[in-house]
Amino acid sequence: MINNLIDFYLKSHPVTLGVLLLLSLYFIVLNWVFFYRYFSLNNWLSRESASLESLLLGATTVNENSFLNNFIKTSNVVSKEVLGLGMLAATKDATKGLSVLSVFASTSPFIGLFGTVVSILDTFSHIGQNSGGMSIIASGVSDALVATASGIFVATFAYTYHQVLKRKSYELISYLQMQSDAILARKA
Repeated sequence: MINNLIDFYLKSHPVTLGVLLLLSLYFIVLNWVFFYRYFSLNNWLSRESASLESLLLGATTVNENSFLNNFIKTSNVVSKEVLGLGMLAATKDATKGLSVLSVFASTSPFIGLFGTVVSILDTFSHIGQNSGGMSIIASGVSDALVATASGIFVATFAYTYHQVLKRKSYELISYLQMQSDAILARKA
């Protein structure tokens, strides 16, 4: 296994190795973004769920820990506009990190494909210099396809993480909207 990795490193084009390094960095960053946002959104979701439950059980205002509480405290009058402003701020906070995951999901396959194309071009230039047959082509193409496979691998995780966080954000905004509606219904 180690010998195969060393052999791959020695045979690969520097651009392909750079592409693999960039995709590795993408993978590290997207995992960090996902897990950080996932756990923070889960924590936030549990606070908003508890606040909504207390409102539905008869509380007159949102829980102290609710995101909307900051907007209600700073306003003299609780209105639809104040709660709407709170919803916009919550949406902005809840969707942080989604654009990074979206960019990674859309660019990773192209970055991998770029590494593959450069590596295949390098293989063809070696064929022109040496009198090699099919074994040189097969070896070069199989090494080149590692970059494309890596790009697809990273993109799959980025897209999946994006969808999971998007759903969590939607749930969170739904809880906040229900709290807002409950407050406005009690006020009327």
